[in-house]
Amino acid sequence: MPIFFFNMTTTLYVTDLDGTLLDAHSRVSERSRAILSDLVTRHGALFTIATARTPATAVELMSGVPVPLPLIVMAGAAMWDTTSRCYVNCVPVPESVVERVCAAYEAHGVHPFVYRNHRGVLHSYHHTELRDDERRFMAERTASPYKRFVVTAEPYSPCPDPVLLIFAMNRFDRLQAVQRDIEAAHIPCHSVCYHDIFNHENGILEVYAHGVTKAAAVTRLKALTGADRLVVFGDNLNDREMMLAADHSVAVGNAFDEVKAIATEVIEPNTADSVARWIAADVTRNP
Repeated sequence: MPIFFFNMTTTLYVTDLDGTLLDAHSRVSERSRAILSDLVTRHGALFTIATARTPATAVELMSGVPVPLPLIVMAGAAMWDTTSRCYVNCVPVPESVVERVCAAYEAHGVHPFVYRNHRGVLHSYHHTELRDDERRFMAERTASPYKRFVVTAEPYSPCPDPVLLIFAMNRFDRLQAVQRDIEAAHIPCHSVCYHDIFNHENGILEVYAHGVTKAAAVTRLKALTGADRLVVFGDNLNDREMMLAADHSVAVGNAFDEVKAIATEVIEPNTADSVARWIAADVTRNP
């Protein structure tokens, strides 16, 4: 992992994507793209993202915005080096933990995606029983060079490739039940359950190695860049730890109340290019 040294600023800006930087169409608007590109190229702003997404979608979403820093992906389970186009700082889930977590999912009739790092390409394993939303999820990502889906007959298939994420989408209440079972069994991992921002009846449950959080990743990146101030932006429950670890935390106006409650300040919603505009104003105040 290379160490980055910048002299233009001592502030590191890190933003979540969905519901925060991305607009109502789940993309970086042209205005935000232009603002961020100018901040990075002309002002030397230290800027990157911290997302639960993988490079399969995150890299394309950030196209047009020059980001020399690593992208924090899979909620901190790894970083994506934008120069060498490979994973760095990976934190895998032990295989024994993977087996127990998958069993907890299956006990509630949930078939998770198991993400394994195969020589820099994510192989996402999934059981043959697919929900409609899972089919759509796969169809939107099959063309990516960064991810390959592998449909298996068995719900859990051991493999030598390290697991970075065990992920499922389903009804929020069902996923909460899975998470409670994982916690009750004291399985050594880190689980995050949160609402789908487009349908609050549905949810996402992500399971990572013990100690993996966006907070740990942004703290590490702050040290690597030499920044003495960390500013983060978020909207959802999986951003809370990252916001608590920051020197200054900003919640967008559409954020969950629990996120707004812990934020240093609340700004306009994601649909108003609020993140890019806030960073531009802050860079002007702190050149």
